[in-house]
Amino acid sequence: MSGYIERPERHYHFRDGKELALGNHTTVMGILNVTPDSFSDGGLWNTVDKALFHMEEMVKAGAEIIDLGAESSRPGFRVMPAEEEIERLLPFLTAVLAECPVPVSVDTFKAETARVAAKEGCHILNDIWGLQYREEPDEMAKVAAEAALPIVVMHNQEGTQYPGDIITSMQDFFRRTIALADEAGIPRENLILDPGIGFGKDAAGNVEVLARQEELLIIDGERYPLLLGTSRKSFIEKTLGLPKGERMEATGATCVIGALKGASIVRVHDVMEITRMCRMTDVILEKMRD
Repeated sequence: MSGYIERPERHYHFRDGKELALGNHTTVMGILNVTPDSFSDGGLWNTVDKALFHMEEMVKAGAEIIDLGAESSRPGFRVMPAEEEIERLLPFLTAVLAECPVPVSVDTFKAETARVAAKEGCHILNDIWGLQYREEPDEMAKVAAEAALPIVVMHNQEGTQYPGDIITSMQDFFRRTIALADEAGIPRENLILDPGIGFGKDAAGNVEVLARQEELLIIDGERYPLLLGTSRKSFIEKTLGLPKGERMEATGATCVIGALKGASIVRVHDVMEITRMCRMTDVILEKMRD
């Protein structure tokens, strides 16, 4: 068992009959951006037919969750009003939910968008501000509690500087998130932590977080599932000098290391390649557990 990091098991049953089991293998989440301006694939899937085609491709390639985003969160992005985000999201969400055989998450940090997405039937919420978006204090937590859905809560901050140890600061952030969830009535079983690679961190900070990821799996004695999102991100360019179209292998390396260090979910663009890497990693992890 040397070197093996136990992943918490979660089994979610959704009202439309879909299920999601976390913990016994590395779950691959496929990214479906329906934006014109996402940093890696903006404009590629921004018609309903294209989005459905890509969703089907990713599911066939091994994606067990499809993460649908209607607003880019690339560096320097403009925050759009919730009404605009909802208007863009709804045609895609309705079509994807009708056709997708696996759970669908919606990537938004706005409470009103999350409320509409939950009402339409999405299965997971994915919040890049970890319930702490300063323009809407407490609102996302209320929505997640009312919807009774799992929610990915990502570490984030303005700027990339930390007064002390980066991991200690991130643990404190998650303590605040968990307190907000408790106050709103979100079961802790519905929280999935995300270290926020590429958000509020410089390249060196991202690498340090990846190297010490296991320190974020347990907060105050309680173990949480962790989602790792490193796909094609700019820290790879800054580390290896690779343009965004040539970052798949480096992304794969981070996903393999992430799985070894206890990540339950990896969020990726290159689903087929990363799924194969993770499946091989899981075979070896199973042997390590034996």
